[in-house]
Amino acid sequence: MTTAARAHDPFETLNAADFAFTRRAWVDATPARVYDLVSDVPAIRRWSPNATDVAFDQDAGPRVGAWFSGRNHKDGRQWTTRSQIVRADPGTAFTFVVGGAEDGIVRWSWTFRPQGRGTVVQQSWQLLRLDPVLGTTRSDLDALRDYMADSAETTLASLAQWIAATPHPEPTHSPRRISG
Repeated sequence: MTTAARAHDPFETLNAADFAFTRRAWVDATPARVYDLVSDVPAIRRWSPNATDVAFDQDAGPRVGAWFSGRNHKDGRQWTTRSQIVRADPGTAFTFVVGGAEDGIVRWSWTFRPQGRGTVVQQSWQLLRLDPVLGTTRSDLDALRDYMADSAETTLASLAQWIAATPHPEPTHSPRRISG
C-alpha cells in the first residue's frame, strides 16, 4: 500500500493503539515537588499551550476516581473535556483519562524519576479508542498525535522553565520546644 493510500485508510481499519507518544524532560525539582505541581490540575494552564480553565469537581482532588473539567483550544476552536484520574501515586505517577476510566478516549500519563538533584518527567499520550470527533483518517490521527506531541514538548519545557524561575525553598524544620 502506498503512503498516500495509507494516509486515507478507512476509519474502521485503523488501530487506536498506533497513535501514542512519550516525551521526557529533566527538571530541577524533586519527584515529589513535580508530582505536586502536575497533579494540581488547575495549574496546568501555566505550562500547557492548549488547556485553560481546568478545575476539579467540587470536593475532588488529585486522587483515583476524581473528575475534573478543562477547556481546551486549538485552531480557533474551543471545547471542554471531562477527565477522570486513574492513577495518583505521589512522587511517582499521575494519570488521567479524557472521558473517564470506563469509556475514555485518551490517556495522559506522567511519571517522575529522580536523576541527580532533579527529576526526569515523562509525559505520555495514548489514544484509547477511535472517535470521529478526533479524525476519520490515518492522516487526521497522525496530525492529531503530532500536534499533541508538540504540545507535550511545550508543556514540559514550560514546566522546567517555571520551576527554574520560581523559588521553592526546602522546608525548614525547627526543633519543637517542650514546656514542662
